[in-house]
Amino acid sequence: MSQVTKRSEVPNEYRWKLEDLYPNQAAWDAEFKKVKQLAGEIAGYQGKLKDAASIARCFALDDDVSLLTERLYVFANMRHHEDTAEPSYQALSEKSKKLSVEVGEATSFITPEILSLSEEQLTGLIAEPDLAKYKRTLEEMLRQKPHVLSKNEESLLAQVGNVSQAPSTIFGMLNNADLKFPKVKNEKGEEVELTHGRYIQFLESKDRNVRREAFKAMYDTYAKWKNTLASTLSANVTKNLFYSKARKYPSTLEMSLFGDNIPQSVYDNLISTIHEFLPLMHRYMDLRKKLLKLDELHMYDLFAPLVEEFDMEIAYEQAKEKVYDSLTPLGEDYRKVLKEGFDSGWIDIYENEGKRSGAYSWGAFGTHPYVLLNHNDNLNSMFTLTHEMGHALHSYYSDHNNEYRDAQYTIFLAEVASTLNEALLMDYLLKRSTDPKEKMYLLTYYADQFRTTVFRQTMFAEFEKIIHEKAEQGEALTPQELSEIYYGLNVKYYGDGMVVDKDIEMEWARIPHFYNSFYVYKYATGFSAATSFSKQILDEGEPAVERYLGFLKSGGKDYSINILKKAGVDMSTPEPIRQAMSVFKGLIEQMEQLTK
Repeated sequence: MSQVTKRSEVPNEYRWKLEDLYPNQAAWDAEFKKVKQLAGEIAGYQGKLKDAASIARCFALDDDVSLLTERLYVFANMRHHEDTAEPSYQALSEKSKKLSVEVGEATSFITPEILSLSEEQLTGLIAEPDLAKYKRTLEEMLRQKPHVLSKNEESLLAQVGNVSQAPSTIFGMLNNADLKFPKVKNEKGEEVELTHGRYIQFLESKDRNVRREAFKAMYDTYAKWKNTLASTLSANVTKNLFYSKARKYPSTLEMSLFGDNIPQSVYDNLISTIHEFLPLMHRYMDLRKKLLKLDELHMYDLFAPLVEEFDMEIAYEQAKEKVYDSLTPLGEDYRKVLKEGFDSGWIDIYENEGKRSGAYSWGAFGTHPYVLLNHNDNLNSMFTLTHEMGHALHSYYSDHNNEYRDAQYTIFLAEVASTLNEALLMDYLLKRSTDPKEKMYLLTYYADQFRTTVFRQTMFAEFEKIIHEKAEQGEALTPQELSEIYYGLNVKYYGDGMVVDKDIEMEWARIPHFYNSFYVYKYATGFSAATSFSKQILDEGEPAVERYLGFLKSGGKDYSINILKKAGVDMSTPEPIRQAMSVFKGLIEQMEQLTK
């Protein structure tokens, strides 16, 4: 599979079986018509959602419509992703998107209408036997009620929706379309235009001059636009302040955490616990300086390869075997489902002409999950395989143990199952590695995940918290203020053993996640929870596995924080982050041993 083949030439054993969703196009068309008809029926309930019987019937119909719409949408878009240039699949994808919007509009009256009932009426409905299977939906509505406004106010806020996208849209256009970076010299001395995509490649160069030049060129460019970019970020913070006041939340942070019902203590606790372990990060920086044989470690040295590129050629069949073996600690039931996924057409394996890039796990309730890959025979692709199968098995267990409404887990939980699989694969590879070079390659690969996913994302989360608090206190977010805060955090996180170059103060200007406020902390909590689970599973065995499988089976039938807590990972305490840090410490110790 070395050259890129046309989709029509891809052998069946390398394709996913979308026929498990719809055997043919005619079946899809028939279901499409059915959804149109059912969406019309839902409108008949408008103005009638006053009693338990009507609400139960409306909810049941809503479930049918939502599930069928989801199936139609997933199938159409996965077909489109097989070959994005194929016009008939483009049309199918568009058709499914329009249907989703129509269904969204047809069902949009349900929540506001129920919320217009008094608190007493809502509490009464929660106790009704007819609505037992919708208890969680109603409890969630009751929880949201204090933050839902009158019909007219809600209508006004909906109209502001488009305006509120402006900071993010403007940043996106400026960052992706208008910003032009200068040319820098590559290893061969050739002048190459710097782009977002090439930046990391330059920072991974073995030639320090290439790294330094790319780093300076990147931040000099952002510095020229600092006033515009500070205004854009400040406007996004102002938008958050507007919504938190309009919806009567104590702060922007609490508003952002409310949806997943995450206490603010989880966010604060992540930051304070990582502060406690910053000496470990500083120790890793010292080790990086030693391995790179440098007198001074600079910010542009953070992505430089620590070991000679170790070429690990791993064919897909071999990757499957290693993933299967590495997940032995999760027990036979888990591996049986995993094997079914490998053997039964869940996975679309190799790249083909027009296929969507990257990888994902997706699917619709009622059929098995699907995984899209663009597999290359290397270490990264093997980790991608176990990562996506972690998501797929989470969905499988969730769907098989819950009603449709309760099966969908939150983003807060989503990365736990995928990252846990990666942690077990890494443990498996390290225990079996006999070549010191290979071992060092694996250790640096894993240690850098801790640096980028736990420490760096927590630093981002702390930056967001500080700038929102300053805005809430009426302070202006000038470019100088933003740069000063950001630079100070870098000094704190990377330590005295490192030269924190002044240019890094402009990095806040290029982080797109800051326009999806208070989101990045989930990367750090997810990674910490997964690492904590893997440590418990490897240390305790069976009892920890049972708790973990309980977590996978819980779907979304309780709040994320409670689901994790029941499974033995309490994110409201420092413990899971401490467990993750003990794993990180072990990696550093092994690396130090190998460098003696």
